[in-house]
Amino acid sequence: MKWQDSDYRLVFDTAPVLIFSAPPDGYIDYFNNRCLDLLGVTIEALEGWGWMNFVHPDDREEHVRRWRASMASGEPPVSQARFRHANGEYRWMLVHTEPLRDPSGTIVRWFGSAFDIEELKRAEREREDLKERLQKENIVLRDEISQTSMFEEIIGSSAALRRVLALVAKVAGTDLTALITGETGTGKELIARVIHKRSPRASRPFVCVSCGAIPPALITSELFGHEKGAFTGAVQRRLGRFELAEGGTIFLDEVGELPPETQIALLRVLQERTFERVGGSKSISVDVRVIAATNRDLGKAIAEGSFRRDLYYRLTVFPIHMPPLRDRVEDIPLLVEYMTQRYAAKVGKRIANVSRRTIDLFTAYDWPGNVRELQNVIQRAVVLCEGTLAVDEAWLQKKAARAMTGMRVLGRPGIDVETDLITRALAESRGRVAGPDGAAAKLGIPRSTLESKIRSLRIDKHRFKGA
Repeated sequence: MKWQDSDYRLVFDTAPVLIFSAPPDGYIDYFNNRCLDLLGVTIEALEGWGWMNFVHPDDREEHVRRWRASMASGEPPVSQARFRHANGEYRWMLVHTEPLRDPSGTIVRWFGSAFDIEELKRAEREREDLKERLQKENIVLRDEISQTSMFEEIIGSSAALRRVLALVAKVAGTDLTALITGETGTGKELIARVIHKRSPRASRPFVCVSCGAIPPALITSELFGHEKGAFTGAVQRRLGRFELAEGGTIFLDEVGELPPETQIALLRVLQERTFERVGGSKSISVDVRVIAATNRDLGKAIAEGSFRRDLYYRLTVFPIHMPPLRDRVEDIPLLVEYMTQRYAAKVGKRIANVSRRTIDLFTAYDWPGNVRELQNVIQRAVVLCEGTLAVDEAWLQKKAARAMTGMRVLGRPGIDVETDLITRALAESRGRVAGPDGAAAKLGIPRSTLESKIRSLRIDKHRFKGA
């Protein structure tokens, strides 16, 4: 039986694939009925270069480039692109084209076919999603393991600490954004973790980001991720910390160090709960609770123009201030006892007690590094001591301890002594706080500590500038 042209056309029209043909110049002049049915248009809408209108805008340039290059080189192209179907949905198609040549090798016509590979693409996406979820869980698990020993420092019964924990108890069950302020080493991250652990999100990830430890040029990518090719070195798509924290809590430590462009992106997340990866155009929704922390004076940063006022208001929905260790002196003996026993157990030692002189020295000391500094001193002492924990006064910053002892021992009744010491130092330094000749150096305490004291005592340091 000899086939007629109509027989071949019937086979083409009933085949479950898209079939097309074109003369050597690539101007398509035939589509089978399957193609017309699938795309929901007439041959007039597709012929010539009209078919380009049905390719997804993101795929069009590359697909057309390959098609034109094949017309010029005679090499059959194979490419993938998304085509808009009759229902408005874009589906992935694998397009393959072969040339028909005459005996001399000249191309007389192109024949092509396109297969629907949407299901294969969906399976690829599911595998990629699974890989990303496993990666998320691995990252979060490693972070959780590395932080298991941190809760030891939330110990004490001082009024200052009780006030903080009362606030934590109230905010933990809500989804409010919180801003934790306080000096370095006061335990801001610990408080954030307690809030997370007592929240409905406790079973989901807690992701910590130290904003000040990441280069400004990379922080946006670190928080929100990037697409492949977004910048030099972006060889594959990477999830940001917000996606890793999906359903849980993200803790932005040192939030005051964020560069302006990242502040804008963070503000959008807080307002709209959406963001875009670096180099991407797709808006991604996220369900994450934000807790931020800073040891900076954000009010001053706003005045200087380095921090956005609108972002500050978004972050301070529920403010919590962590008191420095010098404001909760009564907690020091409890902390010392607990840390001593814990670190002694780690190194296989038995420390029976802590010398009275050590406790007195600790309670008189200003602790510029707060609980973190206390922890380091005790660890050192445990290694060096036998039976009784005792420290060498040389381990502490003598100048700071000596300058602030009067303030520490007297407590609130000694506020006049404290004010007098600070005003004398400011007068001698002509109102300058920082620098080798500044008041902080004269008192032997960190600049941030002195600035905090000046504010709390309402001392006008500017009046000393002309002294």
